[in-house]
This record gives sequence, C-alpha cells and structure tokens, in this order.
Amino acid sequence: MKALVTGATGFVGSAVARRLLSVGIETRVLVRPESSHRNVKGLPVEIATGDLNDDHSLSRAVRGCDAVFHVAADYRLWVPDPAAIYRTNVEGTRRLLRLAMEAGVRRVVYTSSVATLGIKPDRTPADERTPVSLADMVGHYKRSKFLAEQAVMEMVTKDKAPVVVVNPSAPIGPRDIRPTPTGRIIVDMLTGKMPAYVDTGLNVVHVDDVAEGHLLALKKGKIGQRYVLGGENLSLKSILNLIASIGDRPAPRIRLPHDVVLPIAWMAERIAEVTGREPFATVDGVRMARKHMYFSSAKAERELGYASRPAREAIEEAIRWFRENKYL
Repeated sequence: MKALVTGATGFVGSAVARRLLSVGIETRVLVRPESSHRNVKGLPVEIATGDLNDDHSLSRAVRGCDAVFHVAADYRLWVPDPAAIYRTNVEGTRRLLRLAMEAGVRRVVYTSSVATLGIKPDRTPADERTPVSLADMVGHYKRSKFLAEQAVMEMVTKDKAPVVVVNPSAPIGPRDIRPTPTGRIIVDMLTGKMPAYVDTGLNVVHVDDVAEGHLLALKKGKIGQRYVLGGENLSLKSILNLIASIGDRPAPRIRLPHDVVLPIAWMAERIAEVTGREPFATVDGVRMARKHMYFSSAKAERELGYASRPAREAIEEAIRWFRENKYL
C-alpha cells in the first residue's frame, strides 16, 4: 500500500507519517516549497513538493496512491487575511478530494477537529452527535474547519467520496516544533510567561494516540462517519498543575475572569495589525476559553478499537522534547 500524507511537516501529520512507516506502508508526504523539513528529516518518505491551492502539484502527489491522509490545515486563531484560511481549509480540501478520486484513491482519512463539534453547557463530554451549527463556531479557524467538514460530507453523499473523518482533540507530545497552542501552554508555563489562567477545560491526548487513531480509521472506519480521537478531560488548572509537578515549577495561582482578559486580547490584536506579528492572546481564543471543551472517544473505542494513554504521559514526553530541543 502507498499513502499520501498532507501536513506531514507539522505536529500531527509527522506523527501519522511515522505510524504508517512503522507498519510498512509506503509513504509520500506533501510539502510546501517554503516549509521546513525538520519533522520528516531522516524518514524514508517520498517528498512531493506542492500546495493545496495548486491542482497540478496535487495531481502529481495523489498519483499512484491507495490512500490519502489529509492532515494539513491552516491552524491560526488570528490572521491578517482570513480569506487565506478558507482557501486552504475549505477549498483546498475540496480540491484534494476531487483529485484523489480522479486518481483512483480507495480511501481518504480526513483530519477534522473537535472544534467542529457541539459543546454541552453542563460540561459533560460531547461527542459526534452533539448538536451544533455554523453559528456556534467561534472565529475563522473553527468556521473554516466546520465548512470543510461539511464539504467533505457533501462529497461523500453526492460523489461517493471514500472518506472517513477523524476529530482529534488537543494533542500533546514530541515534535511540536511550532509549537501548537496546546504546546505553547507548556512552554509558557515552564518559562514563567503564564502568571495567571482562566477557567476553561480541554481534552488532552497524546499525539501518537491520534496517529494510531488515523491508522485505525483507515483500516476499520466506516465511510461517511466521523470519530473523536481524544484522551483525558481536564480543567486548565489541572493541566497547569500537572505541568508544574513534572517540570518542577510553581503553577500560577491567579485566576483571571474572561472579561478581564478579553480587552487585553483585543489590544494584542490591534498591536499585531501594526507589527504583523502574531498576538500573544487572541479575542477568539478568549471567547473559546469560556467553554469547557470536553469530549468522549467512546465511538472510536467501540468501532475502531481506539485507546489513549493518561494525559500525564503525554505532558511528560512533551516536556522532555521541549527541553531536549532548547524551548525551555
């Protein structure tokens, strides 16, 4: 079997590529010309240079592949030009699926996000069936992923696209080179840049468990179905306490109301508009933090045989990697 992985230079994509290689699947990775190869350096993968907005490069990338793992996404909570997020996440996804079908690809695993799912106000875990609409999506990233998932499901229904959807939660672990917003929590906490916190909650999962979930979706997932790939539901305070105990640093004790943080984020975005640099806090991020984003992976466990390790293990491995790579 030969598989294409988009987004393989990123956090989740590189974990997926490594898992495929570990079971003997010949792996091709789509890499943008300007992307760093750091996360795939030394891996026995075939490099296909291209972009989700370029039909010609995508046609070359999918040619000869039996499966496609579409992990790539524009994951930014603030961007000067929001249209760019929709071009990549929505139109790019639609373009890749169309070309994959034309090339005879037999199965596509599309990496969505729990950001597209509903959230229960009583803080009990939500799942694939929790009601949600576009109006519930906070910010351009979540809206783009919601619309992209809708586009995927439309192609499954109308065009018989052979797609299984996975919805990872908040991954943590090694090779978070950017780092992601979740990884940034660890780095900021251990470098003294997080003196306070807000009342929110996340579902934390090891990135390698997410990668295993992708492989299980390829083997056992039902076309047109989606599967939450999550781990442990924890309040932000509990996450910070874990980071503090593992990293031997004091956890922040001050809890700030969301209404206090919101104007700070607004000011940070205004500064970013002038400097062109990503703000340290975003309005959308604060708005999302008002909710406890707790989820259940019961469906994936039941239908795919998915399992996840404790959040502590994911945090330990992430801290070890950040230390070894001079982030701390």
